[in-house]
Amino acid sequence: MEEMLDIVNELDQVVGQELRRVIHEKGLRHRATHILLFNSAQQLFIQKRSNTKDTNPGLWDTSAAGHVDSGESYESCASRELFEELGVQLPPSALRELGRMGPSSDNGFEFVRVYRAESDAQLVLETSEIQDGQWLSIAELNVLIEQDAKRFTTTFIEIWQAFGQS
Repeated sequence: MEEMLDIVNELDQVVGQELRRVIHEKGLRHRATHILLFNSAQQLFIQKRSNTKDTNPGLWDTSAAGHVDSGESYESCASRELFEELGVQLPPSALRELGRMGPSSDNGFEFVRVYRAESDAQLVLETSEIQDGQWLSIAELNVLIEQDAKRFTTTFIEIWQAFGQS
């Protein structure tokens, strides 16, 4: 079943609902979350998006991310996405908001809230969404980005530059 998402105005206020596909086709503003998951060694987990994804297939991205369903809060979405994509169960209260990004053509017209989470739980990757993943130190990640930033989604690069070392 296709996701039903809220359409929002320039102030991130809900003005309607529509199917995810239609929202993307028409470039309508909507909501999303991105989560940076660190372990106790302060390594970040990054995921490589499945080659079957409709946007940014095969590129490295934040630990978990997803659209906020119609009627859902940003925090609940972030908690849900961590569980659905990585098998990590954390309540919304365990997530720390790092910041917000406004909609643009680069991010698919999404209002984005970025969260940080910490867990040493064994990850269970959702293989329909993620083809690979790895834990990296901040230094290792910065080297990979410097070597070839095109291997990462533009949203990841923007998030990492703005909030990655918070």
